[in-house]
Amino acid sequence: MGKSSFQPHFIITPRLLANIKRITQLVTELNSKNFSKVVFVDFERRAREVSAHSSTSIEGNPLPLTEVKKIMKHTPEHIRDSELEVLNYNRALTDLNVLILKDKYEFNLDLILNIQKIVTAGLIDGFRSGKIRQEPVFVNNPQTRQPIYFPPDHKDVLGLVDCLLDFVNSNKTKLDPLIIAGIFHKQFVIIHPFIDGNGRTTRLATKVLLAGMGLNTFNLFSFENYYNQNVTKYFYNVGLVGNYYDLKDAVDFTAWLEYFSDGIIDELLRVGGELAKSGNSPATQLQSYHYDVIDFAEKNGFIKDSDYAQLTKRAKPTRNLDFRKLIELGLIEKQGKGKATYYILKNN
Repeated sequence: MGKSSFQPHFIITPRLLANIKRITQLVTELNSKNFSKVVFVDFERRAREVSAHSSTSIEGNPLPLTEVKKIMKHTPEHIRDSELEVLNYNRALTDLNVLILKDKYEFNLDLILNIQKIVTAGLIDGFRSGKIRQEPVFVNNPQTRQPIYFPPDHKDVLGLVDCLLDFVNSNKTKLDPLIIAGIFHKQFVIIHPFIDGNGRTTRLATKVLLAGMGLNTFNLFSFENYYNQNVTKYFYNVGLVGNYYDLKDAVDFTAWLEYFSDGIIDELLRVGGELAKSGNSPATQLQSYHYDVIDFAEKNGFIKDSDYAQLTKRAKPTRNLDFRKLIELGLIEKQGKGKATYYILKNN
């Protein structure tokens, strides 16, 4: 017997439609602006800090943002679990951004399992990391610590995840990407496929789907921040209370999709406002050939002068000045000596 399909119930309300139009407008405005790479590098670093802090804080991590910033700048010698959670989340963000830049990924189970493996590395038993759960779980109320939700039986999980991924991949040309990303987010939380790391994995996978909608500011974007501002409201909207099998046929995604799109608008307005305040000076203004260096190093891990010579007609002394400017601005760093010299992106 073939597996049943996933057919979520939702209504495109006037509010949801208005939100989708507003998001399209905000994304277009952001993507049309020409900010310097210096500004982007700073914002990317800050967005990773906010995302790593917010997404782990939602799950109960006690570290404040100031501490998260320190950890991400200098890895502690003896790492506590709370610190490892933050570092794992940042690593997943960085790895996913490389995949998105290269545009060489498929949104499938392997991608999701790899995300969960990264966020739980060193925090749970190795045989549970990167694997669908093989045992029952329950979800506690964050405040009372009492069980409030009983997810599907582990024997049903893989089939439910497959149905959800079929829905996502078969509706890419039929539904607005925001609706697909929102439905994926809530349904994946409902399925609760892992023994641990469900929330963090869901939010990272949703970021990948959102990047696919043409949001070029993926690495400036921290919608986890919106959820962390009111965690109770997030859990109320994204989760269920009761037994999955009693609730599954009555789940309505409409209210969640409105809340989900509200959060994206909130975050786009925050990013847009902060970017607008950051001006460019001649000293920090980069030209297209500077971007060529950064983009090449981002995609390939490093760049040599011989690589740069293939990208531009600029003479060798001028290329040396270009590399020096990027080093002074803290965007790249020099490795090796003489003919073995190469440059890598600086980990700000």
